[in-house]
Amino acid sequence: MEEIVAQVAGFMTLAAKTAPKSLGQDYLVTHTLTGEAVGRLADAMVAYGRETGKKDFDRDGESVRRAAAVFLIGLKEAKPLGLNCGACGFTRCEDAAPHAGPEFRGPQCFWRAMDMGIALGSAVKTAALFNVDNRVMYRAGVVARRLGLIDADVVLGVPLAATGKNIFFDRVPQKE
Repeated sequence: MEEIVAQVAGFMTLAAKTAPKSLGQDYLVTHTLTGEAVGRLADAMVAYGRETGKKDFDRDGESVRRAAAVFLIGLKEAKPLGLNCGACGFTRCEDAAPHAGPEFRGPQCFWRAMDMGIALGSAVKTAALFNVDNRVMYRAGVVARRLGLIDADVVLGVPLAATGKNIFFDRVPQKE
């Protein structure tokens, strides 16, 4: 099954790549983790949660551990669209000075983030068409970026599995 799930991740990459993007400009990057890299990400997610005291990194890390693969998608050096719309929090696009946040680099142009969202939706739809269970995870993206598993400014992760029941939605809430 792992080989088939990895093939579906390839189709997810294709779906993300061909999704429409603002002005036809592509700032997306993708990468798929398989094998030992999945376990390494899971271990690092649990450790990051402990180190930072941030909630649910352990829970999501255990979900990732049971995945056959993890699809990663991010934005890298995305230039603002130039609309001066203020959605990023700045009045003018040229005023949005890049800076490193605690987990991602920002600010990100709202329209480039929308491009990523559309591409992500296309990718997870593709996984669903092949009956591969998946769940979009902020926490997997945070740690994958920290580990250098993908070179991007902001990242989301999508663990993938093909089992008798979707393992990503029967998550046990963690005790406070």
